[in-house]
Amino acid sequence: MERRAHAMLFPFPCPGHINPTLKLADLLHARGVHVTFVNTEHNHERLRRERRRGFRFEAVPDGLADEDRVAPDRTVRLYLSLRRSCGPPLAELARRLVPPVTCVVLSGLVSFALSAAEEVGVPAFVLWGTSACGFVGTLRLRELRQRGYTPLNDESYLTNGYLDTPIDWIAGMPTLRLGDISSFVRTLDPQCFALRVEEDEANSCARARGVILNTFEDLEHDVLAALRDEFPRVYTIGPLAAAAAGALSLWEEDSECVAWLDAQADGSVLYVSFGSLAVLSLEQVAELAWGLAASDRPFLWAVRPGLVAGDRGADALPEGFLAATGGRCFIAEWCAQEQVLRHRAVGGFLTHSGWNSTAESIWAGVPMVCWPGFADQYINCRYACEEWGIGLRLDEALRREQVAAHVEELMAGGTDRAREMRRCAAKWKAAAWKATAPGGSSCESLDRLVDDLRLWEEDAELATATPLIR
Repeated sequence: MERRAHAMLFPFPCPGHINPTLKLADLLHARGVHVTFVNTEHNHERLRRERRRGFRFEAVPDGLADEDRVAPDRTVRLYLSLRRSCGPPLAELARRLVPPVTCVVLSGLVSFALSAAEEVGVPAFVLWGTSACGFVGTLRLRELRQRGYTPLNDESYLTNGYLDTPIDWIAGMPTLRLGDISSFVRTLDPQCFALRVEEDEANSCARARGVILNTFEDLEHDVLAALRDEFPRVYTIGPLAAAAAGALSLWEEDSECVAWLDAQADGSVLYVSFGSLAVLSLEQVAELAWGLAASDRPFLWAVRPGLVAGDRGADALPEGFLAATGGRCFIAEWCAQEQVLRHRAVGGFLTHSGWNSTAESIWAGVPMVCWPGFADQYINCRYACEEWGIGLRLDEALRREQVAAHVEELMAGGTDRAREMRRCAAKWKAAAWKATAPGGSSCESLDRLVDDLRLWEEDAELATATPLIR
């Protein structure tokens, strides 16, 4: 009887990693690959409804204590706990699954799963959750540190122009500002934990059989060509927003926001969201809120629990803000973002420039106002605004006047720059749809990945069935 390739997928347990991994699972399952999707036990129950997707779901412990789940540095604690406790249960799960696991697909930040795959004796693939430029930027962090660009000498380097230092030696990329490569170059600590983690996680991908990226060839042609000199097997399968099934959510999605959008004019609404991890100060929330109020444009703002420092949400919006914006705003705890971005009423997106959000906006053809703050968000913003022509960048220090001016320029569309942004957004949307259609570059790359999974599965089966001749 013919065996099927069996992929065990394991993402870092936060929405920004779970969502693209789950989309990849859908695509592999649709192409006949046997799929087991592994959550942590903590998320397994929270995501019970996702088990309708037609493939198997399993869980492993994350080892995290309940009090650590609500700590301000809970993501760091989760990362360390996973590294300490999750590898052996993951390997044990892979050994007992039927049919036998033939490959492991992991997201970034769980490189210990590479060792689990090696222990079981199957190849591993990494779905790196950033753009290609974000991945290459992270790969170059170690060299930036070795060349002395980071860590910074003192706090004055954050404001004295040093972050504008040109970096012109990264293959496949245009000349960049140092500060646009990653947030992690901003550290003053020679032993910076986050910088070392990013370095190690990105460079660990060299141990994998291949790297999978949520991008498409036309969007990042030059950097992909350079990346393949270092990683021969790079599979570009994006935008993953093209996958039929929607994204999951660890929060309850507000369905009423879509009904509100239905009542708005075409292209009139600005959608505002900063993803699942960003935390804003009260001052930043106030500047953003009053900038939106001053723009006089309708907007839908996702204000999730924990968006504001102190584990606060919509209760932290400034006094008088809701009264000032009247019936032209809708505040939701969380939205079905892909559905919102594709809605006819949405004409712009104020975003943190996380890669999932950026790719979904490209897929929907929606131009952006960008305010990056962490990790690869800076390089995504740089490319969106200067290479792809689909974004306006806000200064790092939020000012309500600039927020209002950028929102008005984007939504009014009367300037040459705004018209060019909409033209570019339409161009990249068409290119993204072409890439994911049958015969497109992403569709062919996904087919190649599936073929490779089957070839390695067949090679493994032959190796176990054929005695060695000595």
